[in-house]
Amino acid sequence: MKNASLLLLLAVLGLAGCTRRYVVTPFHGPAMTVKGKPRLDPATGCFVCKDATGRQFTIPAGNVREIAPASMGKRLTTAPLKVSPQH
Repeated sequence: MKNASLLLLLAVLGLAGCTRRYVVTPFHGPAMTVKGKPRLDPATGCFVCKDATGRQFTIPAGNVREIAPASMGKRLTTAPLKVSPQH
């Protein structure tokens, strides 16, 4: 019983890290968080990704600036826009 419990625990811990989240940063537009590592389809020249719900979509490789694990992706912060008064 103890061995079975230990084996089950190791299996759960091993499978818990299988799906990683990645941040895809395009040259234009907001960064997107995707499930699993995007793969490049050589036939189309596009990265194939899955969104949070598991739906598949593509991004042209020429539009992608960076693909990084979510734990290492750059945090995008936007400063408030300062408007100077017109004279």
